Amino acid sequence: MSGAGRGVTPGAEPEAGQGGSAASPGPGQDQPASADPSLDHGAEAADPGQADSGATAETSGPAEDGAGAPAGGQSSQPAGRRGRRKRSFWREFPVLVVIALLLAVVIKTYAIQAFFIPSGSMENTLEINDRVLVNKLVYDVRSIHRGDIVVFNGDGSWDPGTAPRNTNFVVKFGQGFASMFGFGHPGDILIKRVIGLPGDKVACCDAQGRVTVNGVPLNEQSYLYPGDSPSEIRFNIVVPPGRLWVMGDHRLISDDSRNHLGEPGGGTIPENAVIGRAFVIIWPPSRWRILPIPATFQQPKLNAAAPPAAQDTAGLLSARLEPSSPFLPLALGFAVAVPVTWLQRCARLRFARRRTARRAPPGRPPAM
Repeated sequence: MSGAGRGVTPGAEPEAGQGGSAASPGPGQDQPASADPSLDHGAEAADPGQADSGATAETSGPAEDGAGAPAGGQSSQPAGRRGRRKRSFWREFPVLVVIALLLAVVIKTYAIQAFFIPSGSMENTLEINDRVLVNKLVYDVRSIHRGDIVVFNGDGSWDPGTAPRNTNFVVKFGQGFASMFGFGHPGDILIKRVIGLPGDKVACCDAQGRVTVNGVPLNEQSYLYPGDSPSEIRFNIVVPPGRLWVMGDHRLISDDSRNHLGEPGGGTIPENAVIGRAFVIIWPPSRWRILPIPATFQQPKLNAAAPPAAQDTAGLLSARLEPSSPFLPLALGFAVAVPVTWLQRCARLRFARRRTARRAPPGRPPAM
């Protein structure tokens, strides 16, 4: 009987051989015996097909995430991912600007502010067009010292009844935000040197023409304008509690405590009107220097108290200040905002990668 009589179609044996599980039919084998290998072959043929499709899915995974990989198995950075990164940057840029602006307002309102010197009442320590940095935090850490160069609000400073009132955190922030854009009332900002603290007896002059504090003469040649005498006005006052006696370094043209002796407070200013301490000249570069407390104010005898005495009068120029450009607080704001934004972005991306890795199917690497 021919092979067709045994029910075997031509080419069946090669297919079984490809499956690798069916042997050549031996003599005496009937058709039912040859059906089992064909079924096994079908099952085995399905497994490689599924494996191939799985492999195809694995290799096509990265191609779905971005541009296709070049031939030869070498991968390149997907153009789609670069586009997403650019879009991510432009989405985060407004957040960076807002953070920097808020930090600038906080720095300017509560920490450091630059001021412009428009007059010569503090020469030669401070010259016209100098820019100084004022530390607003220093007096939260320590008290005001004799010899400090202080910036204060001149609105009502010579009159205790109209002295500036302390404002809370929110009000200060609102005022600082408004002043960043030229709104609000900055006040009559002045700059002088502190000569007498509350309770000090300040007088002029002794036999050598020097200003005395608690009977101790001050040697002021290191900071007085060349040719100026310590004072051409006679005065003798005990500084009231909560107030300061201030004078300019260019005594001949300075409108300071001496010119307001007849007013309430005897020419002194309230401590709560002080904005901060000028501690460095930042502009022009040729004038850069720290503003230390002169050595004459380090005398231990200055801390001795003295009884009250009489008063006198006179006057001229006041060193009114103008807030400098907001460039410095904005620059400081960006300097702080950039690393803060970068760190939060890195943390967010790391969290996203971990979440993607947990959701990835077993046996398939997460998309990078």
